[in-house]
Amino acid sequence: MLNLDDYLNTIINGDALEIISSLPDNSVDLIICDGPYHETQHEWDQVSNLQEFNLKLIQSFSRILKLGGVLYLFGKPTCIDFIDYRPYLRLNSKIVWYQPSRLAQGRKSYTNNYDLICYFSKGTPQGFNLDEIRIPQLVELEHRKRCENVPSVKNGSYGKTKFNEKGKNPGDVWGDIKQLTYKSKELVSREMLNTIQKPEKLIERLIKASSQPSSLVFDPFCGSGTIPVVCQRLGRNFLASEINPQYVKMAKERLVESNFNHLQKTQEKQEDKHQISQLSLGL
Repeated sequence: MLNLDDYLNTIINGDALEIISSLPDNSVDLIICDGPYHETQHEWDQVSNLQEFNLKLIQSFSRILKLGGVLYLFGKPTCIDFIDYRPYLRLNSKIVWYQPSRLAQGRKSYTNNYDLICYFSKGTPQGFNLDEIRIPQLVELEHRKRCENVPSVKNGSYGKTKFNEKGKNPGDVWGDIKQLTYKSKELVSREMLNTIQKPEKLIERLIKASSQPSSLVFDPFCGSGTIPVVCQRLGRNFLASEINPQYVKMAKERLVESNFNHLQKTQEKQEDKHQISQLSLGL
């Protein structure tokens, strides 16, 4: 059995299923699984039966998740079709990540313009930090303000708008976070485009919604290291695995660079605060 204290905040070069089987029961708070899609030319993506593979993952994840722990499983629309996951985890939502700018266009059928993010939990989710992931609701507010200027037919009084100043629930269709392109600054390499590297903003929303500072986040298919990078920035502990040694090297280098940039920005903010305090004191 793997000792988590020895591998905390590290990326292990190894097979995901073997590493999962070595993790202790009830040890992980959050799992973000962006695994095989069965549609690229990469070796890691070649799974004969994707649905059965995902069922095996879900079964394994249910053992290592704490009670109330959460799993986000990425996939195509058919990723969990025809499998019975109910004995293991509860499916709370299917989040649609809408990507209208995909280059590949179908000729014999409708083009698939979205990925699914299946939101599972082991029992009732231990928490959902809505205030951390609210999005602007400017359009709705404009309509509500107009309604405030129309008197009620019943008594002639004017209505009052009630809304949360922090924004609204993002819902289960996400079109505000765009997929990476060849021009994206965070893209590690062109090889990582499409199904491999996800935007940091997307991963950040998932981590903020379903974990707390110091929570343990497990990433079984690390790829370019986006999940560890975001965990490091948000103050979450992580454990990641990746079978490709080149990707492991790439992810570790990215972690070091991200940590350096984070420390640099923190130092700049502290210097700015110091300058402002000096100005306010007339120094």
